[in-house]
Amino acid sequence: VQLVESGGGLVQPGGSLRLSCAASGSISSFNAMNWYRQAPGKQREMVAVLTGGGSTNYADSVKGRFTISRDNAKNTVYLQMNNLKPEDTAVYYCRMRRIGSDYWGQGTQVTVSS
Repeated sequence: VQLVESGGGLVQPGGSLRLSCAASGSISSFNAMNWYRQAPGKQREMVAVLTGGGSTNYADSVKGRFTISRDNAKNTVYLQMNNLKPEDTAVYYCRMRRIGSDYWGQGTQVTVSS
């Protein structure tokens, strides 16, 4: 399975972006779907997780602003990002896991700047 992120770009503070992670195969069997981010000079951190059962969890820094969702018909996971802040600037990666498999995308750059 290959994962391809898209939707990144340059946005002003307070703006919104929606990231997409398209899988080359069905995502219905995945147990966990995550979005991570890595800012320059910092460790990669988990931003959001969506379990196969539909539960979600978010990093404290993005709670109330970011929403993770999925569309099984399109084999795609999304990250809706609202009220973006300069500290959200990073490369964003998606990750999908199931028993015996762990897949990462190549990342998409998000830059929040005026």
